[in-house]
Amino acid sequence: MISKLLVAYDGSKQAEKAYSLALDMASKYSSKMIVLSVARPPEPPVAVELEAVLESATAYYEGHFKGMKERAEAAGIEAVFVVRVGHPAEQIVHMADEEAADAIVMGHRGESFLQRWLLGSVAKRVLSYAHCTVVVVR
Repeated sequence: MISKLLVAYDGSKQAEKAYSLALDMASKYSSKMIVLSVARPPEPPVAVELEAVLESATAYYEGHFKGMKERAEAAGIEAVFVVRVGHPAEQIVHMADEEAADAIVMGHRGESFLQRWLLGSVAKRVLSYAHCTVVVVR
């Protein structure tokens, strides 16, 4: 049974599709949802800059979260929305562990072959390190 879903959200089309699928899953399983957005810190990170990045990211994602919260409430789904700063894959896996999520739902980024080869995709890293089921939406 899936009692808690973690949804990774970055504002992309794939993330929107992932959120829609997660709403459907949460409705079917009567699951709680945690929606996580991750802001990347500047390089090298400085404490003052991290605070500014978090404030800016929170303001940006709150605009997206408003409509998402309304959709969850309309479907009768308990949802929490969180913004963190760090590497997206690391933060997604960490929060899934921290919250004992039964599944992670996330979008697949349409990066070029060269970018995936040099950097690796967030989805690939989450698939490699997550303790739970990972659903990647294209």
